[in-house]
Amino acid sequence: MKESENLEIEHVKKIFQIKDVSFEVLTDIDLKIRAGEFISIVGASGCGKSTLARMIAGLEKPTDGEIKIGGKRVEKPSVHIGMVFQEARLFPWLTVEKNIAFGIHEKLPAEEKKKLVAEHIKMVGLENFEKALPGQLSGGMQQRVSIARALINHPAVLLLDEPFGALDALTRIHMQNGILKIWEQEKTTMILITHDIDEAIFLSDRIFVMGKNPGEIKKEIRVDLARPRGRNSYDFVNIRRAIYQEFFENSEVEIEYYL
Repeated sequence: MKESENLEIEHVKKIFQIKDVSFEVLTDIDLKIRAGEFISIVGASGCGKSTLARMIAGLEKPTDGEIKIGGKRVEKPSVHIGMVFQEARLFPWLTVEKNIAFGIHEKLPAEEKKKLVAEHIKMVGLENFEKALPGQLSGGMQQRVSIARALINHPAVLLLDEPFGALDALTRIHMQNGILKIWEQEKTTMILITHDIDEAIFLSDRIFVMGKNPGEIKKEIRVDLARPRGRNSYDFVNIRRAIYQEFFENSEVEIEYYL
């Protein structure tokens, strides 16, 4: 993704119509994300985070405003935007290598396709599991297959919609380290949708805090910390505190409980 291929979200609004009632889910979302940047969008359940991700991916259309990559409007899903969901969404009857190969968009010679799949299996650390079926893998391993499949076309943007939410704490930390390594290697623009504040701080260059009813960007927080980041460092804890203040409206009692 070249510098000119920034992601621009311009005054986006989303309204859902349910019978005769209109629900404004998102209002005036206005963001510019630089090529190669890792950003997180955090907010409580129901604030519209996943709806925004689906619009960036072209799976939903904005009611108003527009989303552009490299100046071109996002109208529908494409190979330029990859997406990883909370559930792995693998084909249970296909092996690891066949699940990953399924994501390849172009028609490639068999040998080239095999090499590409092998490279992505290595990227996510699943060597020796090429012939395994999804049911033979742990939840974290299944998500690694999903990430490899989403990256195999070298998308300009990779959307991560709470991809580690169903994993246990230790596996989640391992997966965070893994996705960070891939980002540093591939320089893909990554957008993480999460409610995990520490995860956002650990991974991101910038964090956007969302409010709800309707969903809107309340605050942008820059994470100017060197990597790798210590989760209990003074600066890390200060950023965590600033984000919680947005959620609890400066209630020190609530903030101290979470810190």
